[in-house]
Amino acid sequence: MKLRRLLCTLPLVGFLASCASISGGVAPSTTPLTPGSYREMGSVRGTDCVYYLLGIIPLSAGNETKNAVANAIAKVSGATALVNVSVDTYGEYWILFSQRCTQVDGVAVAPK
Repeated sequence: MKLRRLLCTLPLVGFLASCASISGGVAPSTTPLTPGSYREMGSVRGTDCVYYLLGIIPLSAGNETKNAVANAIAKVSGATALVNVSVDTYGEYWILFSQRCTQVDGVAVAPK
């Protein structure tokens, strides 16, 4: 009987949790750059998230592209910009807690 109750409850809990992803966009760089004026320093990923209680009460500020870009650039010492940039937004939704995040991927660069 307990196993039957568990098997009935698990799908219901699954309907209360979900995730979603939305493609944002792409850009050649985060600042205007002249070809050949920079050196590539490696691939990076930066994120910025906002967290919610019950899906409506914000627990933090965030989910801004500019903060995700700054987070990505800060991962490589000496980097000043990103090239080959892509931006995505994703969310995770749980019963009591949810989050929405902006994710930036690119290649960190520095002046030559």
